This record gives sequence, C-alpha cells and structure tokens, in this order.
Amino acid sequence: MSRAVVGGQVPVYDVVGVGFGPSNLALAIALTEHNASGADTVTAHFLERQPGFGWHRGMLIDNATMQVSFLKDLATMRNPTSEFSFLNYLHAKDRLVDFINHKNLFPLRIEFHDYFEWAAAKVDDLVSYGTEVLSVKPVLEGDEVVYFDVVARCGGETTELRARNLVLGTGLRPNLPAGITAGERIWHNSALLHRVEGLRETDPRRFVVVGAGQSAAEVAALLHDEFPRAEVCAVFSRYGYSPADDSSFANRIFDPEAVDRFYASSEPVKERLMRYHGATNYSAVDLDLIDELYRRVYREKVLGVERLRLLNVSRPVEVTEHGTHARATVESLTTGERTELDADAVVYATGYLPADPTPLLGDLAVSCLRDGDGRLRVERDYRITTDPRVRGGLYLQGGTEHTHGITSSLLSNTAVRVGEILESIVDRKAAVPDRPVYAVSGTR
Repeated sequence: MSRAVVGGQVPVYDVVGVGFGPSNLALAIALTEHNASGADTVTAHFLERQPGFGWHRGMLIDNATMQVSFLKDLATMRNPTSEFSFLNYLHAKDRLVDFINHKNLFPLRIEFHDYFEWAAAKVDDLVSYGTEVLSVKPVLEGDEVVYFDVVARCGGETTELRARNLVLGTGLRPNLPAGITAGERIWHNSALLHRVEGLRETDPRRFVVVGAGQSAAEVAALLHDEFPRAEVCAVFSRYGYSPADDSSFANRIFDPEAVDRFYASSEPVKERLMRYHGATNYSAVDLDLIDELYRRVYREKVLGVERLRLLNVSRPVEVTEHGTHARATVESLTTGERTELDADAVVYATGYLPADPTPLLGDLAVSCLRDGDGRLRVERDYRITTDPRVRGGLYLQGGTEHTHGITSSLLSNTAVRVGEILESIVDRKAAVPDRPVYAVSGTR
C-alpha cells in the first residue's frame, strides 16, 4: 500500500476513509457508482484495521433479525436501481423468490452481514484491510492546511496517504459503566459468541446479564438456550423489558427529511425529540422476544425450576472478579436490599459510544470548532466545522447525534447520508479549480 512517489511528488486522493464498516462501505459504493456514471472521477481509498470486513461479529446470533427494513440497505434509499442493493444480493445468491415468500421485511442479522461482505468484495480495490491509522498530519502551504497526510501501519510497514478530504468512520466502542474493567469473567456483549465457545466445556452454573435493551434480551435468551444447566439472572432498573416503538408514525424520525428538521431545530427541541423517540432505538426490545422470554419465565414457574430470573428495578452496585468466578452485588432500587450473585460470567449489554476521532487528528484537532458543551460543531453535510485555514473537509460518519439526530450511527439513513457527503465533496472540488493530482512531497 506504499504510495508511489513520482519526481518528488505524491498522489493526492480526493477522499481517504478511516475505517470500513457499513457507513464507509456505503460511501465506497456511492463513489463507485458516481465514477461509473461518467461524472468527474473522485479518487478514494479506505483503511481498515480488521483483516477483513466485519460488523458486530460477536452478536451474529443465528436467529437474530435486523431491526430495520431490508430496503434500508447500503444503496437503495439513495439509488433504487443500484446493483449493490440487498435485492440484487438475494438474486445473486438465488434466494430472491424464497425471501419474497418469507413475507418479512427484516432479514436475519447473519444474512445481512453476508450481504455486507458480498458488497465489500465488489469494491475491495478501494480498501486496505489489516491497516491501522496511527495519525493525521496537516500539509501546509503558508498558513493554510491544503492536504491531510494519513499515517498508517500495515504489518511492520508504515506508510502515508495524502488526501483532500477525510471521512472518519471509526465506528462505535463498547460502553462499560464507570469503574468496570473487562476481564476473563466480566465482559461486554460485543464479545458474546467468541466467549460462548470458550465456556462450552466448563459447565457454567450462573450468568448475570446487565442491561434492558435488545442486546441484553438476546444475550439472556442465548445463554438460557446454550447452557441448560445454568441460571441466567437478568438485571435492569426498569420494571420489565420495554418494547421498541416501531410504529409507522414514530418511524418517521428515521426519514431523511427528519435530519433536516432536527438539524435546524433549537437545542431544547432537539433534546425533546430525543426524549420522545428514544424508544425507537435505545433500551428497547422487539415485542416477539419480550413475549418469548415471558413464556420461558412462566413455563419455568409451572415446572418449579426457575433458571431465567429477572431482577428488575435493580442495579449492580459492585462487580468483582475472583479468578474462578465473578461476584455481582445487586441492589433493589425500591427496598435497598442487596443480593450477592457468584457467576461464571457477568455480561454487560450496556450499549456503545461513538469513538472520538479527534485524537487521530493531532495538531488538526485545535482547528475543529466545538459548541458550548464541548461537542464538535458539524455542518449539515456532516463536515466538522473548522477554522478558515483548513481547506479540506473532515467528514464524520457517526458521532453526530447531537446535530443530526438519532440516525447518526444507524443503518436507517446510511445510504442517504453517504450520498450527501459525496455530493458535498464533489461540489467543493468543483469550487476549487485546477487542483493537482500530485502534490510536492515534504510541504508540511
């Protein structure tokens, strides 16, 4: 992946993407279709730390389904005729008729991951896997930042790519509560399937699952299935699992035009909208899964063997690891009574946080403007607001919930979002005439 240097010059990409999850994969698809249309070519390359494409592999449970319609794939909402659509994937896999007969808008999660891999293989010339981005350095002409040099490492080799624009798709990071450190017996649900394999021969007797959302319910169900001799204790502060609000009107919060409205709203209105519609995505569970877990609890009460225990209106106040087991101290929020649970593992299904991209930016970080709450200011086209001396664009794929709403890191609006980012890059490129394909090396 080392860049070619011609006569002391280095090639300049219009776009370098950091990370290659679904969002930057969708951007690579949009770029490919743009270039194939005969429009002015946009050059791009993406860098991904993983050895191949992967999306939440630790939660690819066999029977888990997507929570968004298959039509909200990598391309359809932007280009309904795209060859990268989920329907075209089904046709290529000879499953289109079977899927239609299935009469379901929501594919298996493992099937959608296979679709992502199928699409990624079609644009693999645009991505370098096994490549970790170490830093970004500004390239100066006088006081202006004219390019960005992306320093990356692949194996033992360090290389640089020079870009006019960066698209930062650094994804989400597993969130553990303050004071909790992951270990052999305490872990985040993102590692579920990898950990389950290691537990099969240990004959576990108890698990504690912390959380009230979809992932927590899925973890409780899977551990209950996979380990029939083990007790599964679900701990959450609510009275019960709450159903996701996927009603037709509420789902309008995911519409592309909802982003415009949210972006133009005042801070109090934005906060109110997030409160109103948080149940469409956060700490919410599919009703079918809620009903299934309730059936299990009731059946076990009838049989007199209660393996699935719901410790509701409760919270873990202390969780420690003791070599052969973990100990969770659970406190009732209503009575204050505490219960100690020794478990083979404590699993935290406590969500994700967007990765902060600014540490990668080094000296550029001070040029990224922030609001009164210390959050990055972001333009409508997902560009970080920078001081005027930064000529290129620093675009975010994720981490924009405070400016663009609930779809910031979700699949629902991915295809439309990358179309808007690409349009911004193309328009800004056209506004700067005669930009060279090569730049003189060593202009920092």
